[in-house]
Amino acid sequence: MTLLTEFRRQAALIAALSVLVAAGFLHLAGRAALGEAAITWYSLGVALVLAVGMIRDIMAGRYGVDILAVMAIVSTLMVGEYWATIVIVIMMVGGEALESFANARARSELSALITRAPTVAHKQMVDGSTGDVAVTTVQPNDTIVVRPGEVVPVDGVIVSGNSMLDESSITGESEPVAMGKGENVLSGSVNGESPITIRVERSASDSQYAQIVALVQAASESKAPFVRLADRYAVPFTFAAIGIALIAWMLSGDARRFAEVLVVATPCPLLLAAPVAFISGMSRAAKQGIIMKNGSSIERLSTVRSAAFDKTGTLTKGELELVEIIPQKTTNKEEVLAIAASAEQQSGHVTARAIQIEATRRLVEIRPATGISEVSGGGILCTIGHQKIVVGRRNFLVEHGVPACSLPEYPGTATYVARSNKLLGVIIYKDTVRQDAAETLRQLRQLGVKHVVMLTGDHPETAYAIAAELGMTDVRADCLPKDKVAAVRDFEPRPIMMTGDGVNDAPVLAASDVGIAMGARGATAASESADVVIMVDQLSRLVSAIKIARHTVSVAKRSVLIGIGLSIFLMLLAATGRIPAVVGASLQEVVDIIVILYALRARAGSLNTKVMV
Repeated sequence: MTLLTEFRRQAALIAALSVLVAAGFLHLAGRAALGEAAITWYSLGVALVLAVGMIRDIMAGRYGVDILAVMAIVSTLMVGEYWATIVIVIMMVGGEALESFANARARSELSALITRAPTVAHKQMVDGSTGDVAVTTVQPNDTIVVRPGEVVPVDGVIVSGNSMLDESSITGESEPVAMGKGENVLSGSVNGESPITIRVERSASDSQYAQIVALVQAASESKAPFVRLADRYAVPFTFAAIGIALIAWMLSGDARRFAEVLVVATPCPLLLAAPVAFISGMSRAAKQGIIMKNGSSIERLSTVRSAAFDKTGTLTKGELELVEIIPQKTTNKEEVLAIAASAEQQSGHVTARAIQIEATRRLVEIRPATGISEVSGGGILCTIGHQKIVVGRRNFLVEHGVPACSLPEYPGTATYVARSNKLLGVIIYKDTVRQDAAETLRQLRQLGVKHVVMLTGDHPETAYAIAAELGMTDVRADCLPKDKVAAVRDFEPRPIMMTGDGVNDAPVLAASDVGIAMGARGATAASESADVVIMVDQLSRLVSAIKIARHTVSVAKRSVLIGIGLSIFLMLLAATGRIPAVVGASLQEVVDIIVILYALRARAGSLNTKVMV
């Protein structure tokens, strides 16, 4: 069935129904043999397609259950149960149509996010008029008007007007938020009763909603893990079905019993249940501002036993405040700040943002810098006025020729600034713990996360102070990106999830069993490397993500087991000769519908559930 595209699925179903109708008319016209021949050739063609797909799966190391469908089609033809054969074929190709319908239902929130993406913005022109332009042409510092009921197309700041904005598609919060002049508004929010004017902060491609849409599209195209879950049950189910069919044949001496058992053993419940449940779970998570990129991520997240966290921007707010500049005697604070701001003018690091804010406040001169090279987890090298500049961590300066003896050690987060291998000064920052961090860690432990560790590139003094505030005992400080990767690879118990938000977290997010990016502030590299992206600036959504994953896996497994249970019951009943083949084929379709309806429960229901093992 994996060979059939959406178009070919519909064509196959129409063809199967046409064969059924044609065979019926031929039978009534006294030409039953022609009708049976049409059923035979069409059904063998479907069986051939299934067999080719089955062989390809086996060669790829996947052992599915299409063999049961092939055997059911062939065996019913061999015993002359032509009407049962065509019902089986309709059930198989119709099962894929059912899957398409169920997937569309399950993807409702995912699809809504994509289709709601605005394409036009009302831009204020130089002459004061307003004109419609493509949202892709809007740039930072442009001014746009958002009318009542419209979706905000880009991230920005309200410069005039007051309104109620619905942020539910971004944050998952159902209550509209009152906003006015000077407040930040996220793209994807829906404006309420009044028009507002916004100064654009980010282009459409860099805005919050565009990132969510891109991640949702990637998530909605993922299919591989669903097959994996079904295949866990495929081999024993296949052997059980063939075993029951053979025993029924041997005990009865009637080959029809073999066919009748296989008719109700067709594999649609196995093939449909898991995809529908997983897509439903992904859709539910998206509504909460949590983008799960594929079902494999959901499976691993549902069984996570360890959790690692970056510090800055993850456990803390990540909004560093520059609190002190300590210059050497040969210079002054403004010179230290000017050199640091000039070197870091292109950096997206949190310390760079703090430096730029302070430089703007003090009106210091930003000087041209050439040859800028940023080392993740280290610092920046550049040239300003023909002099070598090194800005970054203490060890980074030592590695690039600044004598260690000239670099005093300071507690907390600090940036060292050197010119021509001589220290100019040190910049000190402070950060604050997220309000929901301690409660999130407590709830993770309640969910069975055995081990929690902090992995940070910050100084031990700062790291241990934050850890003490959060009740964490395992802290790894002064970590470079490669150190974080090594720590995660050796960590026990597994699976382990790693949560981070910065560019330097991208390698460890990719290396962990489940990488989770705090993507609310546009950490593109981290989001691309992660398996799960939390698009709301709330650490507590981690708990929601795990609960949704566990509920989804639980529903998926139960759906599969319900389908298997009903199929085995029907197989045993068919083995006694009480279910004719054509009736059995119809009953199997009823089983498919029951399984799909149950799998759709992953879109809703209580999250106070434990994963089924």
